[in-house]
Amino acid sequence: MASLNVGSLGEYIREQRRNAQYSLRQLAEAAGVSNPYLSQIERGLRKPSAEILQQIAKALRISAETLYVQAGILDERQEEGLELRAAILADPLINERQRQVLLAIYDSFLKENAAAAPSAPAPSGPVEMAVATARAVGARAAQMRVPGMGTAKDRPQRAQHDVERDPEQDAKDDETSGG
Repeated sequence: MASLNVGSLGEYIREQRRNAQYSLRQLAEAAGVSNPYLSQIERGLRKPSAEILQQIAKALRISAETLYVQAGILDERQEEGLELRAAILADPLINERQRQVLLAIYDSFLKENAAAAPSAPAPSGPVEMAVATARAVGARAAQMRVPGMGTAKDRPQRAQHDVERDPEQDAKDDETSGG
């Protein structure tokens, strides 16, 4: 992740506020933050959380992702998973440390998937990302030990004829077995 550029973020918010023809006090009220706090953000003295950035973005009617990029929380060229990252950063039910841990785990999955299949193109959309993550989780699950059962490769596989049965063959089997 990029480092936070507080000064340019504040300048960007000030520019957006002026374009929206809001006074500092009006934006602070609309965003649900104090007037002095917003002033400190605009002057580059305070580092706002992702949640505060989302509130400011909503009040300015701009995308939160735009502010995240300006803040250096998201990389502009990091389009893969942008919506997921934005959702994690904006989630009010988890704290900042938990957000950073989730993003780090997500990044490690992406790196692991890229290392596992260097010749394959990286997943480009939400569906492709979900499939790639499911494959990674599935591969890990196959390696997990289940108490009393070993790993997935140690467990017996069901034969295909146990899953899909032919009704005519079942009738013949019943006749020959006397059932």
